[in-house]
Amino acid sequence: MKRRRLSLVIAAIFALALGLGISGAVSAAPIGPATPALTAQNSPAPTPTVYSELTVVVNCQGHAQTRPGSFTLACADGNDYLTGLSWTSWTPRLASGYGTQHENDCIPYCAAGHFHTYPVLVVLWGAAGLHGSPGIVRYTTITLLYTGARPEVYNGHKYVEGPATVTMSLPS
Repeated sequence: MKRRRLSLVIAAIFALALGLGISGAVSAAPIGPATPALTAQNSPAPTPTVYSELTVVVNCQGHAQTRPGSFTLACADGNDYLTGLSWTSWTPRLASGYGTQHENDCIPYCAAGHFHTYPVLVVLWGAAGLHGSPGIVRYTTITLLYTGARPEVYNGHKYVEGPATVTMSLPS
């Protein structure tokens, strides 16, 4: 029961934070002009739907993963990654969970910087087909919701506490 409640709370926070409603399924019927009645002889092949039994997130190396325990956010240098991921929901439209973000402050520069950890709620969303893999859907966007301390950001003059919510595109 706790996992279901946490999943609902994450989804509600996500919807409020982004100002989006989590809505609607994509219809399996094609959208367009009405077609004449079809007979068994001239009926088209079934139309594929967005729903898939397999929904994945693609990592930096281009490998599809389902419910990963860790995930790298800064693909080029590994200075930002998630660990201890525990998923409370994993559906074709939305995955939600929680874990720990490890982020290098890169002060004075990244090689000499220090990693700091932050508890986060993680939401994967946005659906697209996985190139070359019919029937598999991948998440396209990740949102991190900070539940405590947040990474600092440079505002042009000094370092200040960063935003409570961060959204970014995922590798395709």
